[in-house]
Amino acid sequence: MSFISRQTAAFLRRAIKPNLPAVVRLARAAQAMLVKNYPVNPAPFAPSIAGDWTPASQSDATPRPLLFFLHGGGYMIGAPRFFRFVSRRFARAGFDVFMPAYRLAPEHVFPAALADVLRAYKVIAAQHHGPIIIAGDSAGGGLAISLMIKLRDEGVSLPEAAALFSPWTDLSVSGASVRRHEACDALFTRKTILLGARAILGTARARDPLASPVFGDLHGLPPLLIHVGENEALRDDSERLMRRAQEAGVDAQIKIWPDVPHAWQLMTFIPEALRSRDEAIAFLREKLARRRV
Repeated sequence: MSFISRQTAAFLRRAIKPNLPAVVRLARAAQAMLVKNYPVNPAPFAPSIAGDWTPASQSDATPRPLLFFLHGGGYMIGAPRFFRFVSRRFARAGFDVFMPAYRLAPEHVFPAALADVLRAYKVIAAQHHGPIIIAGDSAGGGLAISLMIKLRDEGVSLPEAAALFSPWTDLSVSGASVRRHEACDALFTRKTILLGARAILGTARARDPLASPVFGDLHGLPPLLIHVGENEALRDDSERLMRRAQEAGVDAQIKIWPDVPHAWQLMTFIPEALRSRDEAIAFLREKLARRRV
């Protein structure tokens, strides 16, 4: 893979990984100040739902497909307004993009985030008269699976397909890759993942299938595309999710990328970020096209 990707992973491993808890604390403090300077941009047909709306730049489809994107950040940092650079890429591909806001830990523990995105999805789906697809990175990827399980169980129409980038699907931190790849992962150690999971769960069980959807019943979910890095500590979160989905009869596929850091799709200077997003766009378009046939 690219020289830039390898160098980025090496830099993160050397400069950020040993200090990740401090970096998260700084990011939370900075976010509280910065978010005030970003104008609110709600969906025009659902202004009561907190989130960020990016309309498609162009599209031949009428009505346009809507991408419901769930941002990552370990359930502790992140806001939709900070991820507009991701939304714009999908908007240029012809998707209207809505990124819902959700409450963050440790102030708001499980199931606060799931409750927020569930409410947002129901309102958006009721008002949007076209197909919906879903995507998410890291914690947002795991949250996307939990959301779809909840929608299925409540009898709400599911999205047509989902693209997941390095999804965090196991808050019990039981995947073998957490230990196997601890040294080579660009960002995480087992300890930092465990600390994050404990802050998110509160008194909930780590293997609650809505907190850790890798343990959930995945039958009836729409087609899934999963991208994960070869050296990620959370690689098993993706591989086990893919296997369980396939065992449940779901059309699920995975691509494992060498020499990329966790959620590299957000690092726009890495060539693999563009390629991964473009492959996800192609996958989502294909599933939407099959729906119309």
